[in-house]
Amino acid sequence: MKKISIVIPAHNEEGNVALVHEKIKEVFSGLHDYDFEIIFVNDGSRDSTQQKLEELSAQYDEVKFIEFSRNFGHQPAVKAGLDHAHGNAVISMDGDLQHPPELIPHMIKKWEEGYDVVYTIRTYPKQISYFKRKTSDFFYKMLSSLSDVDLTKGGGSDFRLLDANAVEVMRSFTEDDLFLRGLTSWMGFRQTGIEFTANERIAGESSYNLKKMVTFAFTGITAFSVKPLYIAAYLGFLFSALSVVGYVGYVIYSFVVETEISGWASLIMTIVFFGGLQLIIMGIMGIYLGKIFKQVKERPNYIIKNKNF
Repeated sequence: MKKISIVIPAHNEEGNVALVHEKIKEVFSGLHDYDFEIIFVNDGSRDSTQQKLEELSAQYDEVKFIEFSRNFGHQPAVKAGLDHAHGNAVISMDGDLQHPPELIPHMIKKWEEGYDVVYTIRTYPKQISYFKRKTSDFFYKMLSSLSDVDLTKGGGSDFRLLDANAVEVMRSFTEDDLFLRGLTSWMGFRQTGIEFTANERIAGESSYNLKKMVTFAFTGITAFSVKPLYIAAYLGFLFSALSVVGYVGYVIYSFVVETEISGWASLIMTIVFFGGLQLIIMGIMGIYLGKIFKQVKERPNYIIKNKNF
């Protein structure tokens, strides 16, 4: 009998952990050829999530939990689950039931057909705000164009199945700023996608706001590409050329009209503009330098406070 490991990061999900366990258990009640385990990773929750997990694990043998010493973030939580999973295949999904457990049999079927990675392509129901849908689409378009990985539109969801061989490769990664969506695409293997419509969150509130989305975008771009550094260099050449052309035009105009061009406002605006451009370029370089600084210290992605297996 093959074993499927389900990895679920949980941050303040006290109202969802029991529900998602119940839904997954219902799904596997119809999959008689497969055993399963659910690994909840408590990512520094401030509510009673840990208490709920301990109660569940005392009742059900298939429920495992890992408790972090503090909040390390969603990606390290998924990585911890992958590091400790023992299944022939591992499925990672969120604990808010927006990733429908009913899709698990379809993912397993694709895996049995020979695919090493089965990712999901997220679509949004009409009740999801226009802003949310457009910012999500923009995120993947920007990431694909600026980085060296090609993410299918909406296919960057962390709801995916990995074969044990792919999981073993994922465990070997030691980089500090984890971007598992990009790593999954980068490492290859035979991959396929399945579309799904995201459910509404059952309980609690999402902690994934616009600020975290922007930070996540910068993490993904700088983790897989140096294109922003090239863009900074190209901007430097472009504005240097424009300044030369503008200065030549100014000299010619001065000789033709036999006068000087005055204007403190235009001068100050020019200084401010190029000062801002320099700060942007320095910021881009600083991001890459900061990533190197964090990486060379080789701190772990997460610290485990407690686990039950």
